[in-house]
Amino acid sequence: MEDARDPMEQVTLIDAHHHLWDLASHYYPWLSDEPLPHFFMGNYDALKHDFLPDDYRREARAHNVLKTVHVEAEWDRNDQLGETRWLTEVNARHGMPNAIVAHAWFDTGDAEEIIAAQAAFPLVRGIRSKPVTAASPAAMRPGVSGSMQDPKWLRGFSLLEKYGLSWDMRVPPWHLHEAAEVAASFPRIRMALNHAGFPWDRSDTGLATWRRGMEALARHPNVYVKISEFGLRDRPWDFDSNQRIVRDAIAVFGAERSMFGSDTPVSKLRIEFDPLVRAMKRMVSHLPAEGQERFFWRTAQAFYRL
Repeated sequence: MEDARDPMEQVTLIDAHHHLWDLASHYYPWLSDEPLPHFFMGNYDALKHDFLPDDYRREARAHNVLKTVHVEAEWDRNDQLGETRWLTEVNARHGMPNAIVAHAWFDTGDAEEIIAAQAAFPLVRGIRSKPVTAASPAAMRPGVSGSMQDPKWLRGFSLLEKYGLSWDMRVPPWHLHEAAEVAASFPRIRMALNHAGFPWDRSDTGLATWRRGMEALARHPNVYVKISEFGLRDRPWDFDSNQRIVRDAIAVFGAERSMFGSDTPVSKLRIEFDPLVRAMKRMVSHLPAEGQERFFWRTAQAFYRL
């Protein structure tokens, strides 16, 4: 039975996944150079402009945003600490973001030096370091350098426990079982699956494969899920299709391990912030009030120590 409360009401939330960027002052290769040919939503020229705290607040003004978590935005990898320094300054001036998921490679000779330096920033709570993944299930090869099966990558990954950091994982559905093996091997490192595991294939077969991977991950209590970014390549944002994803993900992980993230401004390629939040409110209306609070802010508050 659907919740009878007005879905148009203001939503209180913590945004567990968003980005800021200043293209005039800093270098983001994917936004400043030639476009990525295989970007998951196709053409993204509309993102190639500054997106700063005032822009975020204008987007989110209809809702009660308690705090926000900035996830690394692929700043120049030759300056891995630069984005964290800049965001720390942004926080001092604007009061946001309130937590940072920074970047560090796990399989480089300076991995521990960079991870330790990132951990020293008071706002840093975790690391997002994208492992090497295959473009499709057919292209998967075991033990590829830089992948979640690479011993050197795993050694660097293990340092997150030493420095008290979580891992934001961004992998496609065909790598979710691999991610579950990592979770089993490192039970004291908390992990946040980005974007609900990218359920790009919305066929019944594709969703069944995605759900099996989600279930494998959810068996490990150190894994959480960010329910965010439902954009598909060259397809519009669709409420019914996305509601199935949201409700399945919450059914698998529970509201206590699920958290809302906007992925703004990337998500704006398909949907603006306000209609996104209102749609998500409708999608989780089957949950009791406590479950909705967990999803919209309490889980993120606990995970990112806000």
